[in-house]
Amino acid sequence: MNQLEIFFSPEVMHQSFQILNVVDSKEKAVGNVAFMFDEKKIYVYGIVEEEGVTENFRSIVQPYIKGIASAHPELEVYSCLYVGCKKISINTEEDDKKDKQKQQE
Repeated sequence: MNQLEIFFSPEVMHQSFQILNVVDSKEKAVGNVAFMFDEKKIYVYGIVEEEGVTENFRSIVQPYIKGIASAHPELEVYSCLYVGCKKISINTEEDDKKDKQKQQE
């Protein structure tokens, strides 16, 4: 099974927020990500409808967030990301810990 390639496509860019479409290689929208900037925080909300693209989604979101965070190191980053109906984190180690905890329960 081929993994779906996904990319960002800017939809709205504003000083206090950004909305990016997540598109496949045929430019079909498969999700979106919103970045909202507060005085002390960055909120990241995103969802991709297609299951099986968790690592690909994480691999495009994580460097984007790191870039914004490095440009504004005083801001805290809060994220809420979903692939299909499953919540993911941008930190793979955090996901691994959660999976291990669920297995032990």
